[in-house]
Amino acid sequence: MTLRLAVLGVGRLGREIVALAGDRGVDFVCTFGRDTPASPELLLLNRIDVAIDVSVASAVAQNIAACLDANIPCVVGVTGWQHDEAAVRHSVSVKNGGVVVAPNFSVGAVLFSTLVADAAQRFSATLGFNLHLIETHHVMKQDAPSGTARRLAAVAADARGAEVPITSVRVGHVPGEHTLVIDAPFEQITLKHEARDRRVFADGALLAAHWLQRRKGWFTMDDVVRDVTRAHS
Repeated sequence: MTLRLAVLGVGRLGREIVALAGDRGVDFVCTFGRDTPASPELLLLNRIDVAIDVSVASAVAQNIAACLDANIPCVVGVTGWQHDEAAVRHSVSVKNGGVVVAPNFSVGAVLFSTLVADAAQRFSATLGFNLHLIETHHVMKQDAPSGTARRLAAVAADARGAEVPITSVRVGHVPGEHTLVIDAPFEQITLKHEARDRRVFADGALLAAHWLQRRKGWFTMDDVVRDVTRAHS
């Protein structure tokens, strides 16, 4: 059965999701502007199955509230709204909603984080290795460090037991690069994930939307990738 989708936010990523939807078995139905919170009445009127929020940080809490009121699961790909997260989590729990929150929809980026965690543990400071994370994005990206960089640094810090610094670069039209530099006095190793096309994020968002339909709870892309992998193993 075709998934009926609403896209909350019509920026660059929102447009990519709309363009790719038909190829991924999704019936794109409607959009809401990036700065205009979704309406539960319109979500219900359009018989939406899942919403994808790629709007702006200031609209996320209201968008999720509208989805909860309409009993519609929501995939969120916006960063910078962590100050609202505790209250939103509570509302999702109380109203038995379904939400996937992801700073990065790329499946490769999700799997890359496991490599970062493993490397952070293996290339330890006791062996003389230092770690540094470098993230590069286009000049229009407002948050720095990126949500993905913060997540990777946290994953590495948990595995290593020490903070991992981040350098942010904003230049040109780069969709997204994250590089872990592992340095010692006489050698260096780099691990790098590079998004070559913004469609990789749209593809992951649509995968998450399919996966989230009829699920209840608070999830991340790790849950999506893990479950999809298990189902096809």
